[in-house]
Amino acid sequence: MTPQPVPDFTGPDDLRRALDESGYLADDALATALFLAVRMRQPILLEGEPGVGKTHAATALAAAVGSPLLRVQCYEGLTAAETIYEWNYPRQLLAIRLAEARGADLAEADLFTDEYLLVRPLLAAISHPGPAPAVLLVDEVDRADDEFEAFLFEALAEASVTIPELGTRRATVPPVVLLTSNRTRDLHDALKRRCLYHWIAYPDTARVEEIVRRRVPAAGGWLARQVAIAVHRLRGLELQKRPGIAEAISWTTALEVLGVSELDEAAVGRTLGAALKYDEDIDAVRRAGLDTLLRHG
Repeated sequence: MTPQPVPDFTGPDDLRRALDESGYLADDALATALFLAVRMRQPILLEGEPGVGKTHAATALAAAVGSPLLRVQCYEGLTAAETIYEWNYPRQLLAIRLAEARGADLAEADLFTDEYLLVRPLLAAISHPGPAPAVLLVDEVDRADDEFEAFLFEALAEASVTIPELGTRRATVPPVVLLTSNRTRDLHDALKRRCLYHWIAYPDTARVEEIVRRRVPAAGGWLARQVAIAVHRLRGLELQKRPGIAEAISWTTALEVLGVSELDEAAVGRTLGAALKYDEDIDAVRRAGLDTLLRHG
């Protein structure tokens, strides 16, 4: 199937500007990787530590493309059918009872039509009519089982899924597919070979500051800078869960809600739970001294 370029994106810089307008700051490497995924219509695997913005990249890309974002949240035990379709059993049962009440004949085939089909994300992405492609996010694919990974490989390779009662549905406009992974386990080489790849590294302090400014505009610029520096220093400590972008945004939001305009030891002590998620990590920071997180520390 011939890839169809998305209008207006003549290069990575165009896409980066569109992502920027959607509130997502992408560097040159990520903008290029996403542009290639869109233009080549090839799945892209985004890896990186939790909280670096992998899921938000898919949300921003969908907004930039002007298409719906369809998300499959992976977990252990996820089956292929749960991502494709389900039958609306209550509605089918109601149809049977209505037919019985009317004395009408209802064939089995009458109950397995699109009227009774509950469309799930993968089928919705393949069935999307266009003209722009849907954006399909397969989030945290490393949490799924090997069986689902194998199914996903086949579905992406063929851009089609099969519903036994209705036949095979093939994409007329193949979706843009983003897979994310936190590397809790290694993915199979076959799936990796099918995908483009990009590692999203934790951004530097200046970029974190700019992201926080955009996501929490009510907070002052000085507070955003202080939080960015403090989070950078937290990431240098031996912690079970180092804070990412999401935690920096959450921390700044908490400070803004409390009316804090200056990050000092008292403010850090009251709100550290917005940045750290383990009691052992909070204790470790307190032992090290809260002042070590401040700009002058």
